[in-house]
Amino acid sequence: MRLRAFAIIALLVLSLLFNMGCSSQSQLQEGKVNVITSFFPLYDFAKRIGGEDVNVINLIPTGVEPHDWTPKSKDISEISKAQVFVYNGAGLEGWVGDLLGSITDNKRLVAVEASKGIPLIATNASQFTNETNPGASTGKAQGLPAQSVDPHTWISPLSAMQMADNIKNGLIKADPAHQKDYLANYEAFIGELQKLHDDFRNSLDAGTLKRHEIVVSHQAFAYLCRDYGLKQLPIMGLSPDSEPTAKDLQYISQFVKEHHVTTIFFEELVSDRLAKTLAWDLGIGTAVLNPIEGLTEQQAKAGENYISLMRENLASLLKALN
Repeated sequence: MRLRAFAIIALLVLSLLFNMGCSSQSQLQEGKVNVITSFFPLYDFAKRIGGEDVNVINLIPTGVEPHDWTPKSKDISEISKAQVFVYNGAGLEGWVGDLLGSITDNKRLVAVEASKGIPLIATNASQFTNETNPGASTGKAQGLPAQSVDPHTWISPLSAMQMADNIKNGLIKADPAHQKDYLANYEAFIGELQKLHDDFRNSLDAGTLKRHEIVVSHQAFAYLCRDYGLKQLPIMGLSPDSEPTAKDLQYISQFVKEHHVTTIFFEELVSDRLAKTLAWDLGIGTAVLNPIEGLTEQQAKAGENYISLMRENLASLLKALN
């Protein structure tokens, strides 16, 4: 950890020296509250709540999956000069602690942990927990630690409302002069999130579905399942590049047949090869269930946002579960 902290500090020093000669490339704006977010949902929330009073910068580029992304020297320099930094927490951004510890010259920076206050879900290091796989009696897989925290809090509209509240509070703390604007924007946005939550709850947790089990490529939907009465079986683990064993694939096949699953869900920012191959072997279909970790180029051009993508997710779930 000391070496990691030293590396981030060294990057910060180098970036500050570098940016002295190229400050024109900075995305920071004078006269506005500069808000830097760690990935897309937080960017979307901050823009909606901040409105015209803020300049929001998203660290992760379009088309990039956030799990293995780390900040570059320019990113660290931008954060060190911003007024607000919003990150998810719950272990998603492993680099945040060292980065914030290295920023000592910006005492006014408000760091917002968006997932604060959300009851977090502990999960096995393997995607096959005791709950989904009765054969995994030890709660461990391949010598890994038994449990970690699932960071995918935002993929439930119920959790998203708590995250929006945390961001609103952070903006007011950094810029109390525009509190009235932030509160008005927040109330409008929370109304949309509440409607989204109601639609998910009424559609998925009303006891009218034929099935409640979903098979997904990435173990990203635990909060959605907890809040709306579903059960996920992931092909891969918390990180979308983890790989299942032959025994795991055998269990998935058995699960699909026993629960009459018709669809395997995949996501767009990582390879869909394994999900489609497995679906082909089992004679079932595939569809997108978006963990909303970022936008594709097409989604960015179309102006998609958290609300619109979650509504697409709801439509995909209803088609697969009815």
